[in-house]
Amino acid sequence: MLQDALLSTGLLIVVAKLAEGILQRFRLNSIVAYTATGIILGPVFGVVHLNDYLHILLSIGIFLYFFLIGLEELDVSAFMASIHRRFFVAAVISVIIPLVVSLLVTSSLLFDFGLGLDFSGSLALAGVLSLTSLGVVAKVLIDADRLRQPVGIEMFTTALIAELLVLLLVGFTIGEHAEHVTLAGVLLLLGQIAAFIVVTWVLASRVIPPAIEFLERLLRVPQLSFGLILGLLFVAVVGAEEMGLHGSLGALLLGVALSRLPHQVHRDIIPGLKSVADGFFVPLFFSSAGLHLGLSFTEMPIWTIAALVVVPFAGKFAGAWLGASMARFDAPVTLATGLMAKGVAEIAVLLVLLEHGIIGSDVFSLFVLIMLAYILLAPPFIGMAVSRVEAGEPVSPAENLPPSMIRFALDNIRVGDVIDRNHSHPGPELSVRDFADRWIMPGQQDYVVADRDGLAGIVSLAMLRYLPKHAWSDTPLAKIVRQATPTTWTDELVEDALQRMSENALTAIPVLDRQSQAFVGTITSQEILEMITTEVRGEV
Repeated sequence: MLQDALLSTGLLIVVAKLAEGILQRFRLNSIVAYTATGIILGPVFGVVHLNDYLHILLSIGIFLYFFLIGLEELDVSAFMASIHRRFFVAAVISVIIPLVVSLLVTSSLLFDFGLGLDFSGSLALAGVLSLTSLGVVAKVLIDADRLRQPVGIEMFTTALIAELLVLLLVGFTIGEHAEHVTLAGVLLLLGQIAAFIVVTWVLASRVIPPAIEFLERLLRVPQLSFGLILGLLFVAVVGAEEMGLHGSLGALLLGVALSRLPHQVHRDIIPGLKSVADGFFVPLFFSSAGLHLGLSFTEMPIWTIAALVVVPFAGKFAGAWLGASMARFDAPVTLATGLMAKGVAEIAVLLVLLEHGIIGSDVFSLFVLIMLAYILLAPPFIGMAVSRVEAGEPVSPAENLPPSMIRFALDNIRVGDVIDRNHSHPGPELSVRDFADRWIMPGQQDYVVADRDGLAGIVSLAMLRYLPKHAWSDTPLAKIVRQATPTTWTDELVEDALQRMSENALTAIPVLDRQSQAFVGTITSQEILEMITTEVRGEV
């Protein structure tokens, strides 16, 4: 049995990666290649069969996959910042309406389509049909050079909020508690989820980073941070299961909480996780979708199949259009088209529903084929819709660019690669009056003060409020400069520098050479965020 599992695993991985390379030449998604591998080796030739050992590997794959979604795609800070804005209104409406409409065909509330699902299963399947893939939306906007245009900001932020809301909902519906839903049980579960998020958030922001740095200095063990995070993932999965949630929701929430780790820690963790996921678990996991595919859904009445395809599609588009219209976006049809994006999370959730016996192989096969059609057809249609919108003035990055967009543009860029070493700075002997007349720029609140002797500190415009204006001409900057100030290094990642500036409420930060400790220049948040646009356009 173990030998059969090892042989099946080896065949699936080898064929899946080869198929991925071949289909990429035709610009087909890798998930199509993985699913096709499962179909060929499973139902077609009967070479590979699922067994208990393979199921264990597949379970690890789903947990790792949802962990990476939370770590790389979802941004809670952007979610919270948008709650009081129209992005949140558009996202909520674009989720609620398709959810209700999809429930009309996945449940027997009005008419029984013969799916045989209880209410929690119907709700989970309706959630799958209401999902929007942020990754697909981001790629289309980057390819169309619209990521920073108003239509790009609206589509990206709305998709981010909608994806997080639906993933939390689906995770809620497939846990053990879903079999006996009561108002008290729901309130208790929401409290447990909130406690889980708070604990993981505190661990991720306050405990784990310094603990990892300390242990790495003390123990000097290779890949220590990778091992610690991977172990913590499995602990979170078990904790979620003990609370009655599905482990995938625990993995997702842990990934979201850890997304605020310093970028350097990300660099120590992500390459290993991505290598293990992309090279092994993800191909294995999604090829299993092909192993489960069959033609049993063809026995359903044709009108049932048509209803399951058309009604959720119409509900999703109508909900997204209505949400965009009520939020008063300029191009509601374009935004609605963008929110039709589907990715691999839908197939992942369908596999979870199948493994738990919530849906049968006929429903699974039909909906996987529907999702594959979305994956293939949605991006070109979204691209055409976006390209037909007239380009407007770029949105001000300092104020309106969603924080989660940064990760799409700053990977592997270091401070020393972008700093202007010839940039001039006000000297400490300069009077406050001369400084105010000659140096203050719109949108910049902090200024690095330096001369030939090196760094003197930072002057913030807020400091000037406490100095009477009649004293400005006689007061040098040296008297009001902030000397104990955060700094960054030339070899440090730009994203880490930007995060440190955000944590200390600074718009500028001095740059030092790590070896000589010498002051070499300044980098500002405005320069970094302007650079994001250049980097994004450079990928097109």
